Amino acid sequence: MTTTSPAPTRRRRRSPGWVPAQHGAWAMLATPLLVGILASGPTWTHVPLTAFWFLGYAAFFATGLWLKSRRGPRYRRPALVYSAAAAVAALLTLLADPTLLRWAPLFVVPLGVGLLASAVRDERSLWNGVATTVGSTLMTVVAYDAGAGTDLERAWLLAGVLGLYFVGTVLYVKTIIRERGSEPYYWLSVGFHGLATLALVPLTPPLTPVFAALTARAAIVPAFRITPKQAGIGEIVATVVVAVTALLAT
Repeated sequence: MTTTSPAPTRRRRRSPGWVPAQHGAWAMLATPLLVGILASGPTWTHVPLTAFWFLGYAAFFATGLWLKSRRGPRYRRPALVYSAAAAVAALLTLLADPTLLRWAPLFVVPLGVGLLASAVRDERSLWNGVATTVGSTLMTVVAYDAGAGTDLERAWLLAGVLGLYFVGTVLYVKTIIRERGSEPYYWLSVGFHGLATLALVPLTPPLTPVFAALTARAAIVPAFRITPKQAGIGEIVATVVVAVTALLAT
């Protein structure tokens, strides 16, 4: 007599709304926050601010999926849970330093653009990438203001440097992956990096050779076939070099 074993049950997959899948976004989230903290000096306010920043991104990501799915129920719960958690973290941050509320209006446009892009299913567009990148780099100023620093001009300069780098990264990554072989994207990437290098000459001379190297990378690397893993490793190295040099040069 033979017995048949029950068919293996499939492990239920957790909804991607709970775990943001955009790996490159983590560097754009962590770097401005960390640079702002290091530039001004850490305080207790940075603890709830950090929690709010990452929970807010998780809420943004889940809400974007919910909008993209035409408000499907699959993503409603993670969007609500993360939004509630981010709201609590935001309240704790404002209790620690109410003056940080003055920066909130700066994030309205990038946030709105990002959600709109998800709603129309165009979240991988260039305009959305630039908008969300600019929104991310604004955290440099907020994190700086939450610390002991008093030189907001330096904070804005750091934010500007990171903004130039990450916008350039959006263009560069497109030329080696999704828009590989596209001449308009290639020349836009190379041109943007070149102009960013020239713009930094009178502002932060030590960063000039760093951005010149990034320009050379934008011009040369697209000629080769690069895997996403290789691109990711390269971005980690470039991000660390830009962030450290910016902190030391300003």
